[in-house]
Amino acid sequence: MNPRLPYLREKTSKLTTSPGVYIMKNSENHIIYIGKAKNLHNRVSSYFRENPDHLPKVAAMVSNVHDYDFIVTDSEYEALVLECSLIKQHQPKYNILLKDDKGYHYIRISDDEFPRLSEEKNMQKGGKYLGPYMNGFVTKEAVSEANRVFMLPTCRKKFPQDFGKGRPCLNYHIKLCMGLCRGKISRESYLDTIEQAVAFIKNGSAQSVERMEAEMNTAAENLEFEKAAMLRDRINAVKKAAEKQKIMNNGVDSADIIGLTEYYDGVYVSVLMYRENRLYDKAVFEFEKTGKDEDILGEFMSGFYYMKKDLPKSIITDHIPEGAELIEKMLEKQSERKVNIHVPQKGRQLELLKLAKNNSAEYAAIKNDRTGKEVIALEELAASLGLAKPPKYIEAYDISNLSSESMVAGMVVFEDGRPLKKAYKRFTVKEQELQNDYGSMREVLKRRLMHIVEQDGDEFFTRTPDLILLDGGKGHVNAVEPLLRELGLDIPVYGMVKDNKHRTRAIATGGREIQINGLKSAFSLVTRIQDEVHRFSVAFMHSKHKKKTYSSELLTVKGIGEKKAAKIMMKYKTKVNLLKATPEELAETAGVKLETAAELWKVIQELKI
Repeated sequence: MNPRLPYLREKTSKLTTSPGVYIMKNSENHIIYIGKAKNLHNRVSSYFRENPDHLPKVAAMVSNVHDYDFIVTDSEYEALVLECSLIKQHQPKYNILLKDDKGYHYIRISDDEFPRLSEEKNMQKGGKYLGPYMNGFVTKEAVSEANRVFMLPTCRKKFPQDFGKGRPCLNYHIKLCMGLCRGKISRESYLDTIEQAVAFIKNGSAQSVERMEAEMNTAAENLEFEKAAMLRDRINAVKKAAEKQKIMNNGVDSADIIGLTEYYDGVYVSVLMYRENRLYDKAVFEFEKTGKDEDILGEFMSGFYYMKKDLPKSIITDHIPEGAELIEKMLEKQSERKVNIHVPQKGRQLELLKLAKNNSAEYAAIKNDRTGKEVIALEELAASLGLAKPPKYIEAYDISNLSSESMVAGMVVFEDGRPLKKAYKRFTVKEQELQNDYGSMREVLKRRLMHIVEQDGDEFFTRTPDLILLDGGKGHVNAVEPLLRELGLDIPVYGMVKDNKHRTRAIATGGREIQINGLKSAFSLVTRIQDEVHRFSVAFMHSKHKKKTYSSELLTVKGIGEKKAAKIMMKYKTKVNLLKATPEELAETAGVKLETAAELWKVIQELKI
């Protein structure tokens, strides 16, 4: 606990209720966190209240606060702009710092007499630069496409020194290069082509085609047929490149699509940037989630777009962030035009939003050694069930029996969306004399949950699951929920409902059903869990039923009672092991004479599999 809390609470009790910015500092007077507030008193007080419910990162920040400063502003909008500026300037430890792990990329137009286009990771060389771009792949693709469409040289020859030296390379013959090395293209004509290529990269295909079509028509009128033919081929190449782009972005003029994935305490954001109907750049960010109810999207957008020059006409997200009006106002002042934050309901924009979300999920998967489908499945499941975060550790239960015989239960565990087989458990129902699924489920869960309450058992039995799933409907949930309250455990419990063909249909609460058919990844995960727990419990039931059958056969031997039969079954467990046992081994295990063991051995050999 922070020993400075009494002082901080006393200071905060006198704080103004005006909007502004607060600046948290440690004992060395270093800034560790900067935040904005509509009401400074209420916001700052939330950090220092008694019995706080902070996430680990916030708790760590609060424990290091020695003092804080504040700056009062006239409006919440001014507080937002000031917060963004101070965060950029001081880079506090506990703020969301928008740094990706790949650095920036640039497109260079060299300052040679005959310039070249190239992708660069810094601006150390001479020439003009386009960018920065956040995605190296997109940058390389843009350079490659421009060089191909405009047939620019990519060889190592130097011009004009190497004019006429040697034959043109293969690229010239297959029409991937204009053949500058022949020395038949003027510098003015080449520079004009470079200018067109740069315009193509900056503005996309539409403006480039319009300009080249006008030049082609002029060349044809002036009987410059070779030039007109070259422009015709170039226009066709641009249109072909545009067609490839339309597969992904038809209908998106100027927009940023933001896909956000929360995976436990991490947040992963993918931004797909479209300009002039083509994918212009992509950026991916990773940071820690700092609060349970915070609006991560709003905080991200404030930092990402503050002082950014190349702003889109619209920003497409899956929800309107808190403070969206303030963010839009900031963007409008920066770009001197309206920037709209939009949530699509259908159509191409919704498809692109899913694509951006898949990108962020795949990035989260790589960072956490999982697949994108597993990450999305857990996030979808959490959202559909109203959980605060994706369930990392899931336990599932199923009751299996043959009438009132061999009543058992199976418990399977899924960690990070995958089976954790070493944590599986088997239970024999002991208190139910007759078939009673609800009573059996309650009995089994009570025995299991007592290990959590008393912290008794192995590492898996003492671990508290993030979610419990029961193979059954709301009746099973209603049978177990009171038990959790009695034991003082706060664990979400839901049922997995099957249809009349024994296939997963829905998730059940104590009073209703939640349809998850439309959530492909979550539905697939729940189906896998339900199938696995059913398989596991049925296999245990059949195994136990066979043991009972074997045991009853053993009782036919004179001198073998229930206790001695139980000893034998306890040691050998399976039919295969029983068949391998010798009369001497059976005599030692059961504690009987060799003659009795020999008779027992004969009976075992006649057992049916």
